[in-house]
Amino acid sequence: MPKQLRICHLTSVHQDGDIRIFHKMAQTMTPYFETHVVVPNTESRIQNDVHIHSFAAETQVRSKRMKYTVNEVLKVGLSIQADIYQLHDPELLRIAPQLQKTGAKVVFDSHEDVPKQIMDKFWIPWVFRKLISWTYAWYEKRSVRQLNGIISVTPGICARFAKMNQKVALIRNFPLRAEFPIPDWSQKNTKHFCYIGGLYESRGIREVVLAMKDLDAVLHLAGTFDDPLLLAELESSSAWKKVIYHGQVGRSAIQQILSQCSVGIVTLHPTPSYKEAYPIKMFEYLAAGCCVLASDFPLYRSLLKEESCAFFVDPQNQHDIAQALKDFASNSKQTIEMGKTARNLFETHYNWEKEAEQLHQFYLNL
Repeated sequence: MPKQLRICHLTSVHQDGDIRIFHKMAQTMTPYFETHVVVPNTESRIQNDVHIHSFAAETQVRSKRMKYTVNEVLKVGLSIQADIYQLHDPELLRIAPQLQKTGAKVVFDSHEDVPKQIMDKFWIPWVFRKLISWTYAWYEKRSVRQLNGIISVTPGICARFAKMNQKVALIRNFPLRAEFPIPDWSQKNTKHFCYIGGLYESRGIREVVLAMKDLDAVLHLAGTFDDPLLLAELESSSAWKKVIYHGQVGRSAIQQILSQCSVGIVTLHPTPSYKEAYPIKMFEYLAAGCCVLASDFPLYRSLLKEESCAFFVDPQNQHDIAQALKDFASNSKQTIEMGKTARNLFETHYNWEKEAEQLHQFYLNL
């Protein structure tokens, strides 16, 4: 009997139980391969047939993490003697040559378009942003040329990498069917909306909250504000009385929120990275049977099949957002039907199981 292929996922940044790394990439491949995950600051164990290897490390101080934590990831990774190593963080690119010296194949799983993401980081002074983005893009290009393959999450990012490496696979970050059973439509309230994820100004959270001011409806927020001043501003507004702020919650609590809401909001501002992104929350809304209020980006229109399960607005115009939410709330039957269309779109196009088939073949091709 031939030796079972051993695949090892490496991260210095992500947490134990990461949805993409553990639940999707590693766990769904266990029927075919021996899968391992190296992740800092958790318990080494075997969970759901995935071998988890851990170590104590600094992950908050960027400079220490990029040096010491990455070195520890390499040390543990080498001890596993994998056939394929999958790097989930850009800072791990520097250890790829040492992994390849063992005869293993090394793959980079690029979760975002990092050069564009750097340009969106408003805490970096504008004069430095372009230089840092260019420097990283140069380093990334030089590094990935030597890799055995690249995985990424959108066609745009894959097209960029295809200019540097011939073995590129599109493995999109769609939800797991097992995590999203068929909704109980009788529990859906068309006056309950939700916004799940990072609560940042650039993700349109100010406009969404202020749009609630004159609506006879409820907005559920689940996530963390990156700016305490923005949170204080919104809490002092008259619109905040229409908000239920859950804070950072686990997956079961998110499921509970989604089960009662009929509309999921993803009104990201038109930054270069957001206009080409596939927001995970958007596909989770579809899976939960929520119709979608989305930024009016060409990509989002193409993904959501125009207006069959979504309304599209200018994400920086709170009046447009308020009118769209009012239309959802006042047309209950239509809103529920749009939610059923959203669920069907998830079942036929936007679920992880379809992506897992492509991931399986990608590994075999290596």
